[in-house]
Amino acid sequence: MRQGWRWFGPDANVTLDEVRQVGATDVVSALHEVPIGEVWTRAAVEARRDLIETTPPGRAPLRWSVVESIPIPDAVKRTGGAARAEIDGWIASLESVARAGIGIVCYNFMPVVDWCRTELDHVTDTGATAMRFDFETFAAFELHILRRPGAERDYAPEEQARARARFEAMGEGEIAALTRNIASALPGSTTEPMTIPGFRDKLAEYRDVDAARLRRHLVEFLEAVTPAAEAFGVKLTLHPDDPPRPLFGLPRVASTEKDYAALFDAVPSSANGMCYCTGSLGVRADNDLPRIARRFASRIHFAHLRATRREADPRSFHESAHLEGDVDMVAVLRELVAEDGKRGRSETIVFRSDHGHRMLDDLHKAVTPGYPATGRMRGLAELRGILHALGHPPERPAA
Repeated sequence: MRQGWRWFGPDANVTLDEVRQVGATDVVSALHEVPIGEVWTRAAVEARRDLIETTPPGRAPLRWSVVESIPIPDAVKRTGGAARAEIDGWIASLESVARAGIGIVCYNFMPVVDWCRTELDHVTDTGATAMRFDFETFAAFELHILRRPGAERDYAPEEQARARARFEAMGEGEIAALTRNIASALPGSTTEPMTIPGFRDKLAEYRDVDAARLRRHLVEFLEAVTPAAEAFGVKLTLHPDDPPRPLFGLPRVASTEKDYAALFDAVPSSANGMCYCTGSLGVRADNDLPRIARRFASRIHFAHLRATRREADPRSFHESAHLEGDVDMVAVLRELVAEDGKRGRSETIVFRSDHGHRMLDDLHKAVTPGYPATGRMRGLAELRGILHALGHPPERPAA
């Protein structure tokens, strides 16, 4: 297995030398500056690859091995195969990535919003901070800030009462921060930032898209792009929904073992793979993570390893330290190691320590929410320790 590190590009607050220092060998990145739907040119991809892979004297080499992500335009999610121009543009970006020698592409199919949190700096019992999704706060946002038409049908009367009390206790600053967290697109987001009126308008465009239709649109997208991926030698990896359940009245179709099984049955192409994210899948108690890894082992080319902790209301959760949440990380890695041992070196699984607590000096400087250096370094060290204990140490940086 190869140690990856998500890097947000030349302006990131973590440098490539710092990526080397944490022991990572592989960079997970994207052309985040390119607008959603615009084609990535081969020249732009190769320039970013060369920046990552040109090794200064005396430094360990890095390789850009995973693209996370090429955003899927909204029209594809709403209309599926009818969005032919957008799909062709996505394939053109995929070709640019392949020509640059990058063999794994992560993507998601979450409509309107992708990963969603109500707090970015929830204070834990250690004094470090973590990202959190609080169901009551989310309900207050949806019912009283967004005011989504028909939202009250999704909440019991007592839930509506608690949401109103929560909203009425918020000050203007908290309302503004909550709105930014949910509507303004978190780092690495593949959806557009929105104003509240724009948010409502976007939701209205999905009024006729239920789970069956969204799944059909995903299948149509994959039927169009997997032949190209096969020809280019690229593995596509679908990231789970985060959190893995419907939000804002919108369907989610990559939340469970059953969802992935249906997708792989519908599009059996070897290029149709999975980004195995323990944090996203682990939010649901009914997702048996080791079993999912075992069942879909051959489809896993990229793994996000992190843990979440469900709270008293299991619809609420926070990001835990990597070995302290609801995820049995040892059991998960045992399954990944078993699969990785069957593969050749060129097909080994790339993993990264996903998210991390904001801690130590990161508490006192600007960091990318969810991606502070020290918390992720702690997680990577813990994951590396498990792999050593399992007799499968990850690839080490070259001298």
